[in-house]
Amino acid sequence: MGQTIIGLNDPKAVKKYSAFLAVDVARDSYFSRKFMGGKDSSMPIHNLKELESEAGDTISFDLSMQLKMQPVEGDTPLEGKEEDLKFYSDSVIIDQMRGGVNTGGRMTRKRTIHDLRKVARKRQGEWWARVFDELFFMYLSGARGINADYIFPTSYTGFASNALSAPDSEHIIYCNSTGTKQAMTNNDKMALSWIDKAIAKASMMGGGVQGVPKIQPILINGERHFVCVMNPWQVYDVRTSTTTGHWLDIQKAAAGAEGRKSPIFQGGLGMYNNVVLHEHQAVIRFNDYGNPASLGAARALFMGVQAAVLAFGTSGTGLRFGWYEESRDNGNQVVISTHSIFGISKVTFNSLDFGVMALDSYAAAP
Repeated sequence: MGQTIIGLNDPKAVKKYSAFLAVDVARDSYFSRKFMGGKDSSMPIHNLKELESEAGDTISFDLSMQLKMQPVEGDTPLEGKEEDLKFYSDSVIIDQMRGGVNTGGRMTRKRTIHDLRKVARKRQGEWWARVFDELFFMYLSGARGINADYIFPTSYTGFASNALSAPDSEHIIYCNSTGTKQAMTNNDKMALSWIDKAIAKASMMGGGVQGVPKIQPILINGERHFVCVMNPWQVYDVRTSTTTGHWLDIQKAAAGAEGRKSPIFQGGLGMYNNVVLHEHQAVIRFNDYGNPASLGAARALFMGVQAAVLAFGTSGTGLRFGWYEESRDNGNQVVISTHSIFGISKVTFNSLDFGVMALDSYAAAP
């Protein structure tokens, strides 16, 4: 009985599996699944689409600052007292990133090329999702950290000329009484009180006449929320320092929230003071806190709107991911590679972080 074989790099297979890969990555990626929206969305990650149909490798975007002029009263002339519009700009650069799998020789594979495509798509989808999530954690944290389970080496400094930038002094909270990295001790663990401090700081920061960008809360069904993503060790410290009844209230608050069907709530630990709490093992960790600089720490991310941006480009196919198959060793091996053109960056205006604050606390395995 005959069998229809779709050969290497058949246009139908390339287009089909490129599209499937994009769907897989969006579904598997933590940040894409929960925190991403369009350019004008009320989400922590904004997806900029200008370069998906236009030539270029850089997208610039602006923040229009609030007016701060003193009002003119009575019949006092306004002429010459008008305020100029002030804009702060930021940009993200895109470049190509690639990965691939070698399916081995004929005797190793023992399966049809259709099975190989399916397996390769699954594994590549998981790999790309992990790549994107690690990049988001690094950019939002402004550091690579010491996480041993990362794909990227500890020497990594950024992708596509978008450098990792450390939090400015206005956008980092060291969870200790002195507020310094060097003074951290093993008693300075994550607690709900530090989330309270982040809320208070975000609420009073910027806006008005200060020229400092204000962290904007995420609007979900008209309600204002922030998101805090913690390392599991930080979560353990929060839960064990919180009474059982109080933690139950935190879980109930999320379950009964008006916007509980939003992706931001899905998989969350609960909600405290209108902050949706999450945990993830890829939260950036360090090992150089305290004095001497040998204590472990983790950097929780307290996020509002537009903490980071993601921009895709295309190579003329209109698809965010490319799929390529080739044979090697006289047709004995089949290699499937994938690529994407994109850029990720933390948003900063006027040299200040815009939508994210770092909460650094002592963190160690329980």
